[in-house]
Amino acid sequence: MAIKLYNTKVRKKVEFSPIDENNVRMYVCGPTVYDRAHLGNARPVIVFDTLFRLLRYTYGADHVTYVRNFTDVDDKINATALARQQAGAAGTLENLIAERSDETIGWYLEDMAAVGALEPTEMPRATQYIAQMIAMIKDLIAKEHAYEAEGHALFRVRSYAEYGTLSGRSVDDMIAGARVEVAPYKEDPMDFVLWKPSSDDQPGWDSPWGHGRPGWHIECSAMALDLLGDAFDIHGGGNDLTFPHHENEIAQSTCAGHGFANVWMHNEMLQVEGKKMSKSLGNFFTVRDLLKQGVPGQVIRFVMLSTHYRKPMNWTEKKRVEAERTLRKWFAAIRLSAPKAIVSPEFIKAVSDDLNSPQAIAVLHQHFAAGELDNLKAGLEFLGISIEFDLENIFYGNMDNLNYLTFADPEHELMNLRIDAMQSNDFSEVDRYKAMLMAAGAEVRMSKGKVEVIAGPNFDPSKLKDFP
Repeated sequence: MAIKLYNTKVRKKVEFSPIDENNVRMYVCGPTVYDRAHLGNARPVIVFDTLFRLLRYTYGADHVTYVRNFTDVDDKINATALARQQAGAAGTLENLIAERSDETIGWYLEDMAAVGALEPTEMPRATQYIAQMIAMIKDLIAKEHAYEAEGHALFRVRSYAEYGTLSGRSVDDMIAGARVEVAPYKEDPMDFVLWKPSSDDQPGWDSPWGHGRPGWHIECSAMALDLLGDAFDIHGGGNDLTFPHHENEIAQSTCAGHGFANVWMHNEMLQVEGKKMSKSLGNFFTVRDLLKQGVPGQVIRFVMLSTHYRKPMNWTEKKRVEAERTLRKWFAAIRLSAPKAIVSPEFIKAVSDDLNSPQAIAVLHQHFAAGELDNLKAGLEFLGISIEFDLENIFYGNMDNLNYLTFADPEHELMNLRIDAMQSNDFSEVDRYKAMLMAAGAEVRMSKGKVEVIAGPNFDPSKLKDFP
């Protein structure tokens, strides 16, 4: 089945055709490792992990190379390490920076695994590719696309006529509306840093322009070239990276004589309860915060995938509760029947249409309603939603008493009891079941044609084991 992807550069969906079907290549900008990954950081990971899974399914796991980098040289990391040193931590600043990077990378991989992300094929650190960055900068200077000034190397933006194609803005518009650093050593305000000097207490490397460190943008270009070659298939990241980061990557790589990426993909940003996530609003939290609160990684991933990646994602408590309830029902049904995993054509069609994960989830709802549990199981696994039964206990509490398995779908059970009661005019069983659900910590909502059972934060399914 053909894969269609929205290419930001041409502003439309295109049928994906890899350069080499035996080596499909994708690069995604990874995190700057100075602190825990917040919830917004998880969205591109989940989006492009889903694409990674689709490419592996289509072309074979051994024929897909996925690179996601770690930016481990950055002023924020330096500041965090300096604060540790000033607080009395032992070791040089360089050692503390390395320790902080190692620690944060470990946290990141642990948290992303918890939300079902596969590890990419390659996970390069920027500090491992300094020589390649210096070589690319030297080449750009030789071709007069860059210049040296006061210990800096800067890219000459106006030397690249196509600058602005990705973001759809002219250079002059960008100067008026963008955050550009005005410095006396720049030929033009839009010129960006490829290399900058380091002080004695900052990490640095020797270069033709003095002791210093790379600018942010050159890092990804150098790592992508080294690991994926002159041209590759897909470059991804959040849409906040479209300008300046991705625009600058295209400019410097193209001017260095490389083909770079054919397809550019960007996910929209995340909000919490309809507002931008920020510490000042009190709605800022990390993936680890949610996990510690008892929100399973499967639920985080399910909520994320319930919104198309090119639309703003709004995390709400209501969505979390609904996702947990849905997965609880689905997991219980799968556990009861132990089906084989067979992915359906309808599901693959949805995912292949620009990663339409909401439509794919709608297909899974249809499979559940039709009792097609083999398709349901396969679809969940495809989306990276783990159905391992040790993780399932997060939803169910104590599952040792197998009689509880008859209680897997309380809404269905209660609806059937109410139908029987309306015929017999005896509602005692309905009332008893409803009271038991409420005592277990669930909210019961009943209307003329609908029954809803919503598990509260203290829901204890073990209290239901004696029913009926």
